[in-house]
Amino acid sequence: MMIEVIDICKQFERTVKRGRKSEKEEFLAVDHVSLKAEAGEIVGILGPNGAGKTTLLRMLGMLMTPTSGEIRFWDTAGNLISDTSKRKEAIGYLSGNTRLYPRFTIREYLTFLGRLYGFTDKETEKRITRLVEMFSMENFVDNRIEKLSTGQTQRASICRCLMADPQLYILDEPTLGLDILSADTIIRFMEGQKKRGKTVLYSTHYLEEAEVLCDRIYMINDGKIAAHGTPAGLMEDTKTASLRETFHCIFGQTLEGGNKHYA
Repeated sequence: MMIEVIDICKQFERTVKRGRKSEKEEFLAVDHVSLKAEAGEIVGILGPNGAGKTTLLRMLGMLMTPTSGEIRFWDTAGNLISDTSKRKEAIGYLSGNTRLYPRFTIREYLTFLGRLYGFTDKETEKRITRLVEMFSMENFVDNRIEKLSTGQTQRASICRCLMADPQLYILDEPTLGLDILSADTIIRFMEGQKKRGKTVLYSTHYLEEAEVLCDRIYMINDGKIAAHGTPAGLMEDTKTASLRETFHCIFGQTLEGGNKHYA
């Protein structure tokens, strides 16, 4: 699946103080952003806190409607997907705020999803068995979700995405706050989906992780694309030795009011 974003914006209203008065003003959380992600590609969305990453990903995941601009989806055969329900079916969205039914066990929750998606009981059971093995959940698959650790809950959340076997994964900080083993499980998952020809869009603050995983990167600040390219290309353009140094180089200039972009 391919996704193409053309000049999208998202406008919100906020309250600002001017002297003793508070006034409403409109601002763009995402400001004329264009990007593309191909099948079999991992694309990173990086930037400082408050840069607009989550708002952008929520629009790409069809959880939020752009104020302007266009988002296009193509299936594996190269056909434009115009039907809204088919677009949603093709997307697996995960964020740190994803909520699961706390009183269900993981197995009960995935069984519920299987029936919701119209799978037979046999097919649902087969999918659950495969996911439990893939994410090493044998010891806690029958525990209630409200009793799980952060890493275990994140694995369950990814399984929720995988039950429908989507073509596009949109992952907002999927490894944030996880222990090394849980984070490695999710990284291997992303690498595996890439090998299967799936498209992965994800944001992260772990720059070493992005440097290894990403085919291309978009760096965003104040809702705008400040730089984009391959990790190696961005490091070459900024004459830096790591993506962390690149990040500081680009956003050091941007945050200080410089206008040089490497896009």
